[in-house]
Amino acid sequence: MLCQSCSAINPIDADFCSRCGHKLLVVSGEYTEDDQEAFDSQQEGNFTLDEHLLERVSILEEVMRRTADSFRQMLGTLYTLEQKILVNDTGLTTLRDLLEAKKLIDRQAWNELWEARMDRQLLALEKRERFAGAKERIGELYSGESREAFHHLLDQAEYALLGLDIDAAMEVLEEAHRLDPQNFELSFFLGETCFNEGRADGALTFFTRVLAVKPRHFESLVYSGVLCHEQGQGPRAEDLLKRAVAFYPDSFLPAFSLGAVYASGGSFSQAVVLLEKAVSTESGMPQAHYLLGSCYFEMSRLKPAMRHLETAVRQDPAFVEAHHLLGLAYLDRGWHKKALASFRLAQRLRPSRLEYQELVQFLGPKPGEHPELSPESVQWLSRAEDALRAGRERDALSAYRRAVGQDPENPTLLVAYAMACLELQRSDDIEPAIGQVLDMEAGERLEAVAYATWIEALRAEGRFREGNRLGEILRERSETDFGRTVACFELACNLAEMEEDLDQALEYAQLALDQSPEGLTRFPLAVLGWVYFKRGELTQAVDCLTRSNALGSSARSLTHLGIALLAAGNQEQAREAMAKARSLEERRGGLQATVFEALAAGARLLQETPRAPEP
Repeated sequence: MLCQSCSAINPIDADFCSRCGHKLLVVSGEYTEDDQEAFDSQQEGNFTLDEHLLERVSILEEVMRRTADSFRQMLGTLYTLEQKILVNDTGLTTLRDLLEAKKLIDRQAWNELWEARMDRQLLALEKRERFAGAKERIGELYSGESREAFHHLLDQAEYALLGLDIDAAMEVLEEAHRLDPQNFELSFFLGETCFNEGRADGALTFFTRVLAVKPRHFESLVYSGVLCHEQGQGPRAEDLLKRAVAFYPDSFLPAFSLGAVYASGGSFSQAVVLLEKAVSTESGMPQAHYLLGSCYFEMSRLKPAMRHLETAVRQDPAFVEAHHLLGLAYLDRGWHKKALASFRLAQRLRPSRLEYQELVQFLGPKPGEHPELSPESVQWLSRAEDALRAGRERDALSAYRRAVGQDPENPTLLVAYAMACLELQRSDDIEPAIGQVLDMEAGERLEAVAYATWIEALRAEGRFREGNRLGEILRERSETDFGRTVACFELACNLAEMEEDLDQALEYAQLALDQSPEGLTRFPLAVLGWVYFKRGELTQAVDCLTRSNALGSSARSLTHLGIALLAAGNQEQAREAMAKARSLEERRGGLQATVFEALAAGARLLQETPRAPEP
């Protein structure tokens, strides 16, 4: 049998050519000598394997050339878009600066509105994709008599999401929901949207409707349990999550969430059973290992506590809380060198900053006590501080913003808002508020408070040199002991964390102590002790930190004292100081704050994973 490609002779039963590998074509009919002569006379009969391969290579080269041209065009387009985006951004920034210079707009309001709209647009993009996948399922579930009207509303919602108008889409979908309240797919989409927008009550209402129709709906059970826990409805949260665990025993999130709820209530033995089950299902979540390690630590079971905490810091080397708790576990186990290393690593990862209550005590009286604030502002401030103490960060931030909305030109209120943003780690919101205060010429004391808050925020981000520049400006402008004390205190803190010029840090700390007004002595004493520790002068460090804590303790200052005592070889005293620090931390939220953070991480994970099939 002859190959029609290279003319090689092959066995009669062969399917592929033995020379070129081409599939053989069988032609039926009588073959004569004339046919052979005609075949031999054709150029194709002289076609070789090399020529065949060369033709194939030429074709591939042409394909690669065209592909390279296409990529080159795409790259050019991307460069053009990048230039246009840069030009637009420059134009908008210039416009903002001009309008701000003419006092026609407020920088903080501009930034807040920009951020809010950007978040809104990104959420609309996500919802558009989710709705595109859910629309068909929602339409199929409709069983009423107004099918045409229902589908028309779904189309309207889709058009609204295409225009990134999530409010209009939600309004239309809620109208569609009234036509079909039993449509659990639509209820779930609305509930998830409310959850993403922070509307906990609305989200819980829709998830409850889903569960009324589908009692085993996985996401609704978990979402509802998390929301009920956040709202303080412990028994209901526990019941919902128990059902989720029973229906989905092999799933990570129900066991993890219920374990977190038990840990929050102090039921550590029940929590560890569920959390162990959760990490056996999904071992790559450091928050779960940290929460499990926290429970074991509270139960004084140090060996499993250390194992899980070590796993947490291995998975997330920047997990400050895990490093700190691991140090406490090492300390209780008697491994003093490991404990000191963990504490010092935690301090390097998160430079020390004043806590909110320390800021209030150090920098001035509570904002609500100032008579120049309106009653409405004082009311919102009170709500904000209550929410802050309870660990409800979103509620606290919203209340502070409402307070600022009541008195947008009040420098005292703006400083209070900036101090709260520092506690809530909202560093992007601090600079605009402080900038307004400094533009108002609000007086030396408020300016000192504003500068100190700004420097504290920069230090928390590791931007020490920028903080030093602000500290020098404050020191030069200050004419009172209060302003100079605040400036020297902040400069000493920064230089101590930088560990570059500890002699200068010691000088600033001593100046802050010498100039400090009555009642503020413990703060310069604390930073003086920390500078001595950084210099390796442990006796002086322990003395200053002990005196500082005798005047007033905080979790931060007690932790510093514990580290200094541990480095000095006073293990028992170090353990006592760390125990007091942990006790104060628990009063501020402690494990409860950890549980809320872990539950939030679980809720984010829920949106990133495929929907679980119902059993």
